[in-house]
Amino acid sequence: MPRIIAIDYGKKRTGIAVTDTLQMIANGLTTVETKELEKFILDYVAKEDVCTIVVGKPTQLNGENSENMKRIEPFFHRLKKLFPDKEVTYYDERFTSALAHQAMRESGIGRKARQNKALVDKISATIILEDYMQSKAMGL
Repeated sequence: MPRIIAIDYGKKRTGIAVTDTLQMIANGLTTVETKELEKFILDYVAKEDVCTIVVGKPTQLNGENSENMKRIEPFFHRLKKLFPDKEVTYYDERFTSALAHQAMRESGIGRKARQNKALVDKISATIILEDYMQSKAMGL
């Protein structure tokens, strides 16, 4: 079964998560510099069987797009052109950073490690992927 990849797109860094081949478990894969993101995705999809690319959609509490959306939208459309045979979709990423910090605190990760923004981005991507998988399982 092909994998699903999730992207927590950031101005400087981007967190990436991926499912196992059974699409049951979401794992944080890595964090890459955003300027290297497209190349990373191309290389990853060339090596691994991927069916879906989920891009976190930053939405404000009032439902409007956040400021980062102006950077994400062109990237999203490039992905759709690069991978016409893959599903490329948005998924609401509200609260993922806060949930990532909470997960880090609850897991006992020390304060210094919790300040590692790359780790937060990778965990955020994992949360986006987990939520996406749950929504699909529930038929949403």
